[in-house]
Amino acid sequence: MKPVPEIRVRAVNAAPVRGGRSSVLYWMTSARRTSYNPGLQRSVAWCLELKKPLIILEALRCDYAHASDRLHAFVMQGMADNLQECGGSPVRYYPYLEPGKGEGKGLLNALASRACVVVTDEFPGFFLPRMLAAAARDLSVRLEAVDSCGLLPLRRADRAFTTAASFRRFLQKNLHEHLTPAWEKAPLKYLDGLPRPALPREITERWPPATADLLEAAPGVLSRLPLDHRVAVTGTRGGPRAAREALDRFLRGALDRYDTDANHPDRDATSGLSPYLHFGHISAQEVFSRVASRQGWRPGRVPPRATGSRAGWWGMSPPAEAFLDQLITWRELGINMCFLRGEDYDRYESLPAWALQTLEQHARDPRPYVYTPAQFEAAGTHDPLWNAAQTELLREGRVHSYLRMLWGKKILHWSESPRAALHIMLELNDRYALDGRDPNSVSGIFWVLGRYDRPWGPERPVFGKVRYMTSQNTARKVAVRGYLERYGAQGLPTGG
Repeated sequence: MKPVPEIRVRAVNAAPVRGGRSSVLYWMTSARRTSYNPGLQRSVAWCLELKKPLIILEALRCDYAHASDRLHAFVMQGMADNLQECGGSPVRYYPYLEPGKGEGKGLLNALASRACVVVTDEFPGFFLPRMLAAAARDLSVRLEAVDSCGLLPLRRADRAFTTAASFRRFLQKNLHEHLTPAWEKAPLKYLDGLPRPALPREITERWPPATADLLEAAPGVLSRLPLDHRVAVTGTRGGPRAAREALDRFLRGALDRYDTDANHPDRDATSGLSPYLHFGHISAQEVFSRVASRQGWRPGRVPPRATGSRAGWWGMSPPAEAFLDQLITWRELGINMCFLRGEDYDRYESLPAWALQTLEQHARDPRPYVYTPAQFEAAGTHDPLWNAAQTELLREGRVHSYLRMLWGKKILHWSESPRAALHIMLELNDRYALDGRDPNSVSGIFWVLGRYDRPWGPERPVFGKVRYMTSQNTARKVAVRGYLERYGAQGLPTGG
């Protein structure tokens, strides 16, 4: 089995490996899958070295920010996939569904007390860094965190990049050395011959593992959990199986027209992979490998000139290059900011100096409309295209990628201040979007306010030098008639 590159492995505490214990524990937190998973791969390597069986703990607490039927069901469906995937292997998969706030406390420590080593995932966003730091303080056994966030290791970049072009230039210089396949497609196959580990009844009775029926996330199950039941489950199923099906559909159909059609809501040319990447149901490495294979690209090719230009980077077709720029440059640009800026990456003060200055200069400008947070949430503005985008978010847990930019720009235009606009955007995105709370979606929101952009002229009321968008111009540029019909709006936009 290939080793996980050391640049992706971090010892989180100074405790030793305790070889006399009975198992290896993989604590699955952000890479919620059994394939192309370096954390799982590292765990299997420890099993083989120590000749110990593997336990996988995948837990779902009930008190995370914006916990709802929608988000819970998506994760639970992924847990159901993992339960089935592990069923024929010698691994002990332990899916735990917390029934009430704090009731899962102690489970990790109980399992870790029997483990030679604990391996988990490294993810820079949401509450996961704090959770990992707390675990490191509590555990008396070695805890390792493994980075599977993107194609570029988190620690390879030496700074937080401020533009896509500068980050792309860095990737063109440095990414090729990390593209040699090192991620195992099916690491569990290496455990054949090891016994399936047993667990004492005092653990399984106190923290009962979830059954396959529970993990199907039926309404009756969700209604018993302390969640926000107003945010309903969508028609998009979660889990690694659904993620691979979405990727298959995209590769068979929309990829070949991605560069021309992805910005048009009526042409259905986006991949739909963002929620699966966010919850770790699929890896960026697998997506890249599938696209590269379809294009006949192989690692080891001469790296491109580091111009920072998107075109011609990979030597693939224009549609494939356009998609990979979203998957790699823009997605990992947000991860880079989140990791290197730390806890303030989603705060107003983290905006570039020019954006802070111009927004503050225009913070008291008269607005053409001022809507309350409740009016925004209810899709209750005067603008049919904006209302349609918000309705898509409410119903489907997503906003079309191009319209998400307009969605944010008009919240800025129609809020009492830029700080209020940021709060509204984050709140709506994190509550309703299946890919909310993610560094990539946060960076999209901050782009609305000037991050990764440059000053634009002419200087305008409210926006100042921040890029301006209108619904009327958007409707002229991209195909939205069917989108407006689908999400219940009447007519085309007539103003800004």
